[in-house]
Amino acid sequence: MLTRPFTPALATTAVAAVTGTLLWAPAVSAQTPKPTPSTSAPTKDTPTEAETGGVTILKKDPGGDVMSGAAFTLLDTTGEVAGQGATDARGRLAFDDLAPGVYRLKETASGSPLHGTVPDRDVVVTPGITTRLTITDPFKDAKVLVQAKDDKTGKLLPGSTVNIGTGGKTLLTLTTGAKGTATGELPVTSRKTEFWVKQIKAPAGYDLYKPARTFTAGPGARVTVTVTNAKTATTPNPDPADQPTHQPTGTPSTPADRPGSGTGGTKPSASATGTPDADSSTTAAATLVGDATPKAPAGSLAHTGADATPWLIGGAAALIAAGGGAFAIARRSRPEKSTDDGNTEN
Repeated sequence: MLTRPFTPALATTAVAAVTGTLLWAPAVSAQTPKPTPSTSAPTKDTPTEAETGGVTILKKDPGGDVMSGAAFTLLDTTGEVAGQGATDARGRLAFDDLAPGVYRLKETASGSPLHGTVPDRDVVVTPGITTRLTITDPFKDAKVLVQAKDDKTGKLLPGSTVNIGTGGKTLLTLTTGAKGTATGELPVTSRKTEFWVKQIKAPAGYDLYKPARTFTAGPGARVTVTVTNAKTATTPNPDPADQPTHQPTGTPSTPADRPGSGTGGTKPSASATGTPDADSSTTAAATLVGDATPKAPAGSLAHTGADATPWLIGGAAALIAAGGGAFAIARRSRPEKSTDDGNTEN
């Protein structure tokens, strides 16, 4: 059996056939497909996580206990609400994904009948940082009513001034008004706070109540404090009728023209008629002390507002002169008596 030797022409033909088959096959190029844009990818106006910040609130009371139910609202610079919520059972509330800037934090409710709210405050949000705030709600103020009373009658007294404080600090000064009362508010730092009250000015006509009194008050409580005062002891005014009238300090001298003065005066005195002389100095003193006009002694003329002494003296002088004239006429009119010896007796 004869075999043909392998020749290069045959090999080339075979290779060409195979090659031709490959050339006619469709050409395929391997390329990486473009990814589809994701809707969650940040845009130009949306900050990434590294570009935002947050605020976390921890709410407590003055005693350190956490408070749930405290409501807050966060406002941006335009006044729009950026977040709002209430603290949970652990007293926490978080505002996340906030754009950097300054925000206004408002507490709208404390969540407790014993606590008040804190004032509004500004909060700065920094990129990539969470600002942590601890906010303490104060206890509500206690309301105090102060009244001053008369210790005997219980009458309310105006014009009483007291200081109220705790420890060594005065917190409030109140003065009772026309109704005898005054009101004020006391800051409370615990569920039962002890206060003292001291009167610094008593009502008019009353003694100062010197001791200090103490009382306790809780958050939002209403307390009444009463201070009693005793009337000031006064010496009664003397009755004018009991005051002694003015008395002369020495014995008045006897006028030289009165009988019995030792001067031999012959001018009759008004005392001869039973009417005493009026002493002007004694009458003036009695008027100053408020005594009534002295009554005239029995047997004297009634006081008519004018001094009767000159008239009495004139009348007495006229009577004496008339008596002397009558006596002289009587002597001259007696008949002459004859004696036995014939002489006439005058």
